[in-house]
Amino acid sequence: MKRSELFFSAIQIPVDFMMIFLAGMTAFVVRNVPEILALQPKLYTFKFHSYLMILLAVVPLFILIYAIEGLYAIRVTRKFWKEALDVFKATSIGLVIIIVGIFLQRHWFSSRFVILAAWMMAVLYVVIARYLIHLIQKWLVNYKGLGVHRLLLIGRNGKLDTISKLIKQNKNLGYKIIDQIDTAHLKVVRAIREERGVDEIILCEPSVTDDEQEKLIDYCAINNIAYKFIPTTLQTSNYEVGVLNGEPLIEVKHTPLDGWGKILKRTFDVIVALIGIIITSPIMIVTAIAIRLDSQGPIIYKNERVGNDGKKFFVYKFRYMKWECCVTNENPALDEALKLEKNLIEKQSVRKGPLYKIKDDPRKTSVGKFIERYSIDELPQFFNVLFGSMSMVGPRPHQHREVEKYMDYHRRLLTIKPGVTGMAQVSGRSDLDFEDEYRLDLYYIENWSLKLDVQICLKTIGVLFRKRRNL
Repeated sequence: MKRSELFFSAIQIPVDFMMIFLAGMTAFVVRNVPEILALQPKLYTFKFHSYLMILLAVVPLFILIYAIEGLYAIRVTRKFWKEALDVFKATSIGLVIIIVGIFLQRHWFSSRFVILAAWMMAVLYVVIARYLIHLIQKWLVNYKGLGVHRLLLIGRNGKLDTISKLIKQNKNLGYKIIDQIDTAHLKVVRAIREERGVDEIILCEPSVTDDEQEKLIDYCAINNIAYKFIPTTLQTSNYEVGVLNGEPLIEVKHTPLDGWGKILKRTFDVIVALIGIIITSPIMIVTAIAIRLDSQGPIIYKNERVGNDGKKFFVYKFRYMKWECCVTNENPALDEALKLEKNLIEKQSVRKGPLYKIKDDPRKTSVGKFIERYSIDELPQFFNVLFGSMSMVGPRPHQHREVEKYMDYHRRLLTIKPGVTGMAQVSGRSDLDFEDEYRLDLYYIENWSLKLDVQICLKTIGVLFRKRRNL
């Protein structure tokens, strides 16, 4: 850990102590607010001095829980949203312990309002304080170079090139690339460390032998260098170990979306789709009226796509094109629309691979340009999710003519339901090349979890307001 990180880790303890103490004091004061008393009269009173003694005894308990949960490893490269989640979890653990203690010894303390209010305030105050400290650390990294992790990349391939590009474009990640080399020979690594210093190593080179990697791991452990590696496709797969006739047998699991995983995902989809329909119904009504007033044709455009197991279905979207330009069997001028689209794809498509994305598409209506800009056109897909043809999160649904251009390995995208959003959408939307989109979706298929679905849905909300490059 860098010296600046040790410093911030040290000051975080008294800061957390003050925030939790302040939360307890706030809860005590709020309890005596006249408006609160009118809603829920106090059943009894207790002296401030007694409450203060209890508070001073409880705060160290929370600090201890925070330490056990690893909340004092304040690295500049950490993700703040994960830290906030850990604060919530650790504070909730403390709350449960206090509730159990009060249940066993009721004479200690009995104000449910103060306990719950102090818990909520503690989470809020600690997260805010940590966010401010996080901002200070980022500022020191960006403008003073304090706390920057010197990174050595080993390997020459697309994965490491992507990481290198990402780090160079985002200084606030807290990394500085010292070098990128082809070999993991200890002599080369040692020379780079002695000349420029190394804090972390990322390895992504399949040709490195086990002996070389073992020596490198030992060297990193001895010299306090963080060692990370990007695994091969096989290494990232999920395994299930069994025995057949006394021999160990390893089965590569293609996706956790089986059995209870499928049931949990479908339950999540129905709940989120219903909530989405209710919340966005005013927007959908206004959009429908705007489309009707703006141009002739149906409000909802049904676009045929290929879904799970290669089954075809209709994706519901608000129509953002002129009706005579829509590629659908319902359009009387379908042949002309197909010719126009083919011509535009040849001249104005900005995507590589089997997919296309037409830049400056002249077929859009004035309302259509706006609703596509903010993905309002995709709101009717909540009904696709509700009816079961799509999921909230999954690979992007593609047209039949696009699927026909798939390589064989691309067809793994058709093993689960397509999604309204997905890892590709929150990582670049339509700006990604198809191979990059495929790799992200494949990772999602192999590593699905309900938590991952929730994270992607939350990230999607922010991505919707980010301007697309290729429109």
